[in-house]
Amino acid sequence: MAVGNAPHHDRRPPQTAVTRELAHRTADTDVFPTHWHRISDTRFRFIAHWPADHPFFGPVDERHQDPMIVGETLRQASMVLAHAEFGAPPDTRFVMADLAVGTDPAALPVSEAGEPVEIDVECSEVRRRGRRLAGMRTTMEFRRAGRLVARGTGSTGCVSPLAYRRLRAGRLDAWDTPVPSLPGLPPRAVGRARPADVLLAPTGRPGVWRLRVDTGHPHLFPRPNDHVPGMALFEAARQAAAAASGVCPFPPASMSVVFARYAELHDPCLLGAEVLGADPQRVTVRVTGRQGGETVFTAVLTSACAPVRSVG
Repeated sequence: MAVGNAPHHDRRPPQTAVTRELAHRTADTDVFPTHWHRISDTRFRFIAHWPADHPFFGPVDERHQDPMIVGETLRQASMVLAHAEFGAPPDTRFVMADLAVGTDPAALPVSEAGEPVEIDVECSEVRRRGRRLAGMRTTMEFRRAGRLVARGTGSTGCVSPLAYRRLRAGRLDAWDTPVPSLPGLPPRAVGRARPADVLLAPTGRPGVWRLRVDTGHPHLFPRPNDHVPGMALFEAARQAAAAASGVCPFPPASMSVVFARYAELHDPCLLGAEVLGADPQRVTVRVTGRQGGETVFTAVLTSACAPVRSVG
C-alpha cells in the first residue's frame, strides 16, 4: 500500500483571545490571560503570560516573581468568563466578595517567566437574577513548565448599572474629586521599589497605617472608579503584613481576603496588622481594614521565610 502525505488534522480546541475590555484593563501589558477554550459548561482552560518586567506585578526579588500576580490573573480570568461564557453585559459592575490564593514562591523563578501558564478553571455557585448573571465562584489551578505552582478561588457578584446606581447613590461622582496625597512609608519597609507604589501612610500608632489612595495609579486605578478596587486593598494588606512582620519582601505562600463593604475614596481607611505566628519557616499576619468604624476587609497572609515546597 502506497503511503502518501496524510492530511494533518489539528485536534487542539479552538481558542478565544482575551481582550482588554473583557479583562477590564486599559493596557495590553496589564492583561495576563491571553486565550481560553471551553472544556464543558463549567470548566475552561486558559493560557496566561506572567512577564518578568511588569512595572507593578514584577519580580518580588532578584530571583522570584511576585505571587500577587496569581490573584490578579484569577480576577481577570473570572471577569472574562462572566462576560464571554456566562452572558454578563459589558456594563456589568463586579463586586469581589472573597479571594484566596495558595502558591509556592520558590516555584515562580524569574528564569521561567517566558513559559506560558496553563490555568484550569472550574465555575460553581452560578447565580442568576432573571436572565442576568448575579454571581459565581471560580476555582483555578495554575501550572507552568508542567508543574503546579498555585491554586486559587474567588467569588464575585455581578450588579446591573441601575442596581449599582441605587447601591452607590451619592458616591458615583467621588472619582471627580481629587484625593489628597499622603506621605508614604519608605518603599523598602513595605517591600516595594518605587514610592508611587506604596499604599500605606504612617499614623504614629504601631501596627496601624492609613491607606494611601492614588486614583492616578496606572495599574491599581486603570480607569475611573468611585471606590478603592479590591486588588488595591489586597496589595495594601500585603504591604501592611510586610511592615508589621519585618519580612521584606513579603512573598505570600498563602493569602486570603474577605470584603465586607466598599472602601470609599475620601474617607480615612485604617489598616491594622497583627502578627499571629512566626517561626523559622513562615510568618502569618492578619490585616483588618476599617473605615468609619466599620470593617471593610479582613486578610490573612502567610509568607515563607524559607522556600515553601507545597501548594495549599
